Amino acid sequence: MQYADEGERLKDQSRCGELRAQLKMCLLNTDCCKVEKKTPRECLLTHHESVPDECYQLKMSFFECKRSLIDARRRFRGPKAT
Repeated sequence: MQYADEGERLKDQSRCGELRAQLKMCLLNTDCCKVEKKTPRECLLTHHESVPDECYQLKMSFFECKRSLIDARRRFRGPKAT
C-alpha cells in the first residue's frame, strides 16, 4: 500500500492488517459511505450499487487470510491447490 510519508506504517501489524486497511479504504471511498453516511459494514451487507467488485474481492481475501490463521490443518499442509 502506498503511504504519503516514507516512514508511515499501519497501526495493525497483524498478518491480515494490510488487507483490512485496503478493504477499509476501498469502502470509505464509495458513495455509500461518503454521500449516504452509512458504515462500511452496512454498505457491504446491503450490496450497495456504489461498492465496486474490487471491495468484494478484498473482503474474500481478508476472509481467507483470517481463516488461514485459525485452520490448524492449513498451517501444516499449506493452501489448497485449485
